[in-house]
Amino acid sequence: MSVIVELSIFPMDKGVSVSPYVARAIKIIKDSGLSYELNPMGTCIEGEWTAVYAVVDQCFKDLQNDCDRIYLTMKADYRKNRSKGLNSKMASVKSE
Repeated sequence: MSVIVELSIFPMDKGVSVSPYVARAIKIIKDSGLSYELNPMGTCIEGEWTAVYAVVDQCFKDLQNDCDRIYLTMKADYRKNRSKGLNSKMASVKSE
């Protein structure tokens, strides 16, 4: 696995609480089988670029069905020959 993407996606036209929509995106991510970690400001997903991007696209298309305005940010960290980066990156920082 070589890319970790941090994704934040939610509708802007559904009021103050958008947790039901975020939960839909998390279900798509979980069902993908990719490694992921939910955090207060987004979700990190790890895998091969094409698989991770396909999940991001699926999340967007799901919200697009009933949302008129969607906010999405995505950051990506590619590293050749990396695996289990979600865990190793955090362990590396904590060991300092």
